[in-house]
Amino acid sequence: MGAVTLRVSDMEKVVAFYRDGVGLEVLSDSGNSVVLGHGSSAALIVEHEPELRHASQNEAGLFHSAFLFDTQAELAAAVASVAQKYPTSFTGSADHLVSEAFYFDDPEGNGVELYVDRARTEWSWADGYIAMDTLPLDPNAYLSTHFAGAATQPSTIGHVHLSVGSIDQAHDFYVNTLGFDMTLNWGGTALFVSAGGYHHHMAMNVWRSKGAGRRQPALGLGEVAIEFDSKDEVDALSERLSDFALSVRDDGERVSVDDPWGNLLTLSVSS
Repeated sequence: MGAVTLRVSDMEKVVAFYRDGVGLEVLSDSGNSVVLGHGSSAALIVEHEPELRHASQNEAGLFHSAFLFDTQAELAAAVASVAQKYPTSFTGSADHLVSEAFYFDDPEGNGVELYVDRARTEWSWADGYIAMDTLPLDPNAYLSTHFAGAATQPSTIGHVHLSVGSIDQAHDFYVNTLGFDMTLNWGGTALFVSAGGYHHHMAMNVWRSKGAGRRQPALGLGEVAIEFDSKDEVDALSERLSDFALSVRDDGERVSVDDPWGNLLTLSVSS
């Protein structure tokens, strides 16, 4: 997964949350667009769009952006940082069997997940589907065990979770059309998909957006970047999407397409 783009009203507050709280570095700042990440890897692009309205929770859009950490100590440091600097932003935590995760809302209500994966040898698969769950994870006990004052260094976006209007439509687009592998259908209310045997690179749920139609211009999700190893892979997928009569835009560097709810996906070669 590449960077997630957010459209925000208060650029200063949102950038401060991801920089000072989560621990992302500002890689570039053009005034109306700030790129954050780590090293040379962009994870988040924040765009200033104060004229846009705030979307309601029952609309399609972003459920959360998930930032992946390499170690439990780095995750604990980030959780402690956000909890200390933004104490009202915490929304929950969970042991998902494949990962340990903590959830927050940024200053404009965009969902944020901070997580670390368990070793792949600890993941359980059956008939091609991953075993995941939502089990209690005590944040205070976790910090007591793992927090050692380590620097917060999220590597990049681990996965992106969307709110959509229909799981069947999501499966048709993300699996049948885009080509992701389905790794789990959670009771018909959430779909998890991936490439290369990961537990999920993207997820879509209808928990608060069932029946939602196409998005109208609003604050929140701007786009989701999906990266590939080669231009041939991008070109092949672009042709595939065109064969499905989808509106595909190609500027020579990246291919753009909307999902059924107007969530913008961009496809490009990883830098």
